[in-house]
Amino acid sequence: MSSQSDPQPPLREPDLPRTAKVRPKALRTGFTTGACSAAAARAAAELLVTGELPATVDIGFPDGKRRRFPVDSGSAEPATAVVVKDAGDDPDVTHGARLTVSVTSREDGEVVLHGGEGVGTVTKPGLGLEVGGPAINPVPRQMITDSVREVLGERGADVTITVPGGEKMAYKTTNRRLGIFGGISILGTTGIVRPFSTASWRSSVEQAVSVLSAQRGRVAVLSTGGRTERVAMRLLPDEPEVAFIEVGDFTGAAVRRAVEHGLEEVVFVGMIGKLTKLASGVVMTHYTRSKVDTGLLGRLTAEFGGSEQDVAEVSEAATARRAYEVWQRGDFFSACAHRLCELVAAVLERFSEECGRRLRVRVAMVDFEGEHVVAATEARWVTWQSR
Repeated sequence: MSSQSDPQPPLREPDLPRTAKVRPKALRTGFTTGACSAAAARAAAELLVTGELPATVDIGFPDGKRRRFPVDSGSAEPATAVVVKDAGDDPDVTHGARLTVSVTSREDGEVVLHGGEGVGTVTKPGLGLEVGGPAINPVPRQMITDSVREVLGERGADVTITVPGGEKMAYKTTNRRLGIFGGISILGTTGIVRPFSTASWRSSVEQAVSVLSAQRGRVAVLSTGGRTERVAMRLLPDEPEVAFIEVGDFTGAAVRRAVEHGLEEVVFVGMIGKLTKLASGVVMTHYTRSKVDTGLLGRLTAEFGGSEQDVAEVSEAATARRAYEVWQRGDFFSACAHRLCELVAAVLERFSEECGRRLRVRVAMVDFEGEHVVAATEARWVTWQSR
């Protein structure tokens, strides 16, 4: 670790921006898979009762408002309706999905939800859903049930949700790692997709730590994206797949949840840009809320023997990558990069302590190709040596 005389940066966890991109005009919101499923369920229930498929339906949302959906198509036997998901100006992998819902009568007065083709099945605890049941989250369950009840009253119904192509869509999500197989999840806490909001990513990071805890995992292996995660998996092959969590900008949220769930250790694997932000005390690293402190990198360059020109070039660099390149051309790369990893570990350990309990933290830096660990708090992890 860094010496006791090293100044400790103030810890900062900036709030998310209202939107993650600035556009000259307002961005169009969209609807979640849960809201679209509820709309399709209402349309199918109306078809069951009246024999006619409505052209549009309106349903209630958690905010108390009602919103209208076009009904794409349907069929009578069984009563089935399709609503096509429109994710607004922030399309995701389920944008354009055909949420298809069938409603049939049952005698006991209950509304029972079923997952059909393209809807994932829960296979692991930790999601707040029944193991073996469909991956339909609580808020969508309530929206679907309420929408059917508005039409059927106290009559019972079996409600089956299918998503053509859902299994293929799911391969582009984190479902399999969370133990959801066979399709997508029916999601949404508000029913609304906020354009370019990264709040859903933060929620998924927190949920992933919860699932890890439910699987009795003790170590959370955090990475910033696909390339760093692949390196992390090679680095720690004995850790279960559920331990590997792509945190993006939400390192602080992951560490806080790890503390809450009693985990013992965090391993962070990233590239120099994110590591520099973390080393300067910023644990929510969205680009609109934090900048790379190249002055910190300049100080490391001076500490480990860089020339005045090197120090100036690093300190004035527009990106951390430029600092990385300057380090590479000198003989101080390994020392600077290793100290940066130490500083990140110190920041995250201190942050975890402020969250309630000090975790052990280990850190590795990955090259830009996502091939090698170039520095780490564990020397044995390094797979590349500077000249």
